Amino acid sequence: MSDGDDRPARVEDIHELATTLPDVVVGGDADRPAFAVGSKTFVFFRAPRKDAFDPESGEPYTDVIAFYVESEAEKQALVQDESTPFFTTPHWNGYLAVLLLARDIGRLSRAELSEVVQDAWLARASKRKAAAWRAARNA
Repeated sequence: MSDGDDRPARVEDIHELATTLPDVVVGGDADRPAFAVGSKTFVFFRAPRKDAFDPESGEPYTDVIAFYVESEAEKQALVQDESTPFFTTPHWNGYLAVLLLARDIGRLSRAELSEVVQDAWLARASKRKAAAWRAARNA
């Protein structure tokens, strides 16, 4: 872990972390970027939707970030762990992804965010790319 990895994560860290992974293409726009590998999005900033809203005020969330995960078990582990800021909505039932409000990103350390971004990339990268990336890290 390098200096600063234990600091609170910031939204701008997502771009930095995602674009250091192999073969990442950045799409979307400046306000709502999307990061893809092999034409499969693994992290994206979602536009407001009726299904994601503050349960107290009823106001739609405007700062939702979606991260793909490897399995339903991983998804449930993240959303059921009250120490994490991850959540889901009924719209995402059946989708292997978790949601995070940008305003809550500081509840994660930069190192934790890095792991989530890497796991999202691994969930969507081809088996060959994922294996090569893992091998290079373990060399």
